[in-house]
Amino acid sequence: MKKNKNNGINYAPWEKTFDTILTPFEEFIHRQTTSGLLLMATAIIALYLANSGFAVAYAHMIHTPVGFNVGGWGIEKSLQHWVNDGLMALFFFLVGLELKREILVGELATPRNAILPIMAAIGGMLVPALFYYFLNSEGDAAKGWGIPMATDIAFAIGVLALLANRVPKSLITFLVALAIVDDLGAVVVIALFYTDQIVFEALLGASIVLAALIALSMGGIRQPVPYFILGLVLWAFLLKSGVHATLAGVITAFTIPAKPKYDPVRFSRKVKSLMMKFDASYEPEKSIMTNDKLRGVVQTLENGVHRVEAPLQRLEHSMHMPVAFIVIPIFAFINAGVPIDLSGLGQTLMHPVTMGVMSGLIFGKLVGIVGACWVTLKLGFGQLPVGTKFSHIIGVALLAGIGFTMSIFIAELGFAGQDENILMAKTGILIASLMAGIGGYLWLYFVSDKPKQT
Repeated sequence: MKKNKNNGINYAPWEKTFDTILTPFEEFIHRQTTSGLLLMATAIIALYLANSGFAVAYAHMIHTPVGFNVGGWGIEKSLQHWVNDGLMALFFFLVGLELKREILVGELATPRNAILPIMAAIGGMLVPALFYYFLNSEGDAAKGWGIPMATDIAFAIGVLALLANRVPKSLITFLVALAIVDDLGAVVVIALFYTDQIVFEALLGASIVLAALIALSMGGIRQPVPYFILGLVLWAFLLKSGVHATLAGVITAFTIPAKPKYDPVRFSRKVKSLMMKFDASYEPEKSIMTNDKLRGVVQTLENGVHRVEAPLQRLEHSMHMPVAFIVIPIFAFINAGVPIDLSGLGQTLMHPVTMGVMSGLIFGKLVGIVGACWVTLKLGFGQLPVGTKFSHIIGVALLAGIGFTMSIFIAELGFAGQDENILMAKTGILIASLMAGIGGYLWLYFVSDKPKQT
């Protein structure tokens, strides 16, 4: 703890962050970058465990059955299934919040700005799927066509952030918008094409819960707890219905209110009044814990800060940390442990599933995104982000081939019970993501202007 001699204020080093003002977008980029690095480290650890003397223990751990019973109702799944079906619902909840914000006030809110990343995302989903399907059009392997459609936003932004002093900030915004539309496409694909047999009774129950969530939102309920409780019930119904349960996260997120209770003018007047009371209540050498008036003012100020923020914005802010630093790393640790047989690597790389995933992520993403952007710009429907060149779009298209999190997730869905195909798909995802990350970084490094010397 240090003391400022000029004003008598005691502060710890980390309290200086109070003086640092970040926009929501800057905070989002910072956390996605850190999350990408943590995700990479966790994936490397999982790969090591799966290819070391700990391989048997690692496999036993992720397949350990975990369950519970309440009366006559119970559920039991492996630890891997709990992570993929349960914990990942929080990831999809955050995806839903980001989608809603982007549609309401972000890059996707203005048609002129939204058209290029939307078309890029569509091209970046359709063409990779076609690349994969061309090599795997028959049998169980054909179910993996959705795997190369996905882009891992944390990894892609993490790589692009390494070039932050060479590429325009608007290029990062373009990649974020593209990846979020890509996430929406992945959600739709999972809902429509990776759903088990439908149980209509459970689906009816889910519809009733959804109606209750909408009623909460329309009724002006702003506390998150009722939404989380109903969201959990919705998750349970979807789990029983055959529709993938993680979609409960996206559905719940779209019902979170997006309007603040206080407008900025009212909030400003309230804060100024409270700060006058704060100064009047301050007593030197007396702790705030023993100053009831001062503590009351601070609490009222906190309540006002919550009311001037939209619940959607506040939840997105609070959910980023646990999802980025807990949920996604756990998912990577459980799912990225791919046993690699170097003696048979050539055969693995020539497997149709591996080739389909790699060609889709590396070449399909590149052709789809670049082609869609070129056509959109030629037709005059969109515009390049400010300060960017078309060569920057090529670099982003390469980075979009990093398909780690969502691609592995879809592979687990599409190839459930098919261990060999899952292994081939994950191998293809890991190799393609590594090549796409390196290729995109090098391309953007050489086509971008050198940073100015200061």
